[in-house]
Amino acid sequence: MPIIIVIALLSLLKFLEVGFLANFSWWWIVGLAFAAFLWFEFFERMLGLDKRKDHAHFEKIKNERVKRAFQNKKNNKR
Repeated sequence: MPIIIVIALLSLLKFLEVGFLANFSWWWIVGLAFAAFLWFEFFERMLGLDKRKDHAHFEKIKNERVKRAFQNKKNNKR
């Protein structure tokens, strides 16, 4: 996600011709955007990083649900 923010910021600064970015080539920004596209569409999936984040999120939700269930069971026994 930070790379998307950098691309957007560089694009805006290049469009407004701020500082050294006035002489900066658009091809660098397009190349960076293409690299981000390749990363998110292909490499992240190949490495399994997208699924790993999903599994961690659902594991956390499951653990919280189990914890709540046991707490409710303890409270009902009293």
